[in-house]
Amino acid sequence: MSQARAPLRRWIGRSALYGTLIAIALSTIVPFVWMFFTSLHNKQAQVPTLHNLFTPDDGTYHFENYKFVLTFPELPVARFALNSLIVTGGVVAFQLTICSLAAYGFARLRFRGRDLIFFIFLFTMTVPAQVLVVPLFNLVAHFGWLDTYRGLILPYPYLSTAFATFLLRQFFITIPRSLDDAARLDGCGDLRILWHVVLPSSKPVLATVGAFGFIWTWTDFYWPMLATSTTPMRTLEVGLSVFQEAYTDTFWSIRMTAAIIVLIPVLIVFLFLQRFFVRGVVSSGIKG
Repeated sequence: MSQARAPLRRWIGRSALYGTLIAIALSTIVPFVWMFFTSLHNKQAQVPTLHNLFTPDDGTYHFENYKFVLTFPELPVARFALNSLIVTGGVVAFQLTICSLAAYGFARLRFRGRDLIFFIFLFTMTVPAQVLVVPLFNLVAHFGWLDTYRGLILPYPYLSTAFATFLLRQFFITIPRSLDDAARLDGCGDLRILWHVVLPSSKPVLATVGAFGFIWTWTDFYWPMLATSTTPMRTLEVGLSVFQEAYTDTFWSIRMTAAIIVLIPVLIVFLFLQRFFVRGVVSSGIKG
């Protein structure tokens, strides 16, 4: 009798599991659905409710809201987007270069105090970024980098260098050292081993680190706000915040349109690289 009920128990268990997963997925998707359909309402419309979220009061979806934001006469949105691309691309390239070199040193090289230095390096992750903002701002101002691409790009990696180095180092450890030995027999030094052996075998974790760096940099508001003072140097996140200030009580559709425009590149990067996330993070924790 108990054997006959086993399939029923498995079916109930799977149903409960899938039901829970679907509920979690819906709770994640619903805010984005609300943002998107709110952005299609009339500019003068009030905050939509569930009753009229999918059917605007005037019966029309206003896709022209996106054109209104992108061609807003007082804001050079195209320049904001270019600034965000330059800053984000520079930060990701800079971070991957620095963290790959550091991770290779911690994973492959043998030197006195390596593990202690790595522990101290990881300990920096416990220091809140807000604590470092004032001295970092003073340093950037001292070099005359405020309101420049250098001032926007070079200070960024301090936010996540330790975390990215940790992920890369853990993944590098899993690569067989026999590959290094074979490369050394062919006359390769450490840099060539890193470039020709280690990095080609580390595409999942490199994609993971790059995706994290892109998302953190693209959506950051605090540092670009502090490091820039003129409109042409604003990033997209900071530049479009004008809508948040200009339309505080009304024009919810315009505010949601601006938010969607900022969010779209992040979603594209996440969807494109999501298959690397689990593989990269899980593989980075195989060895200590």
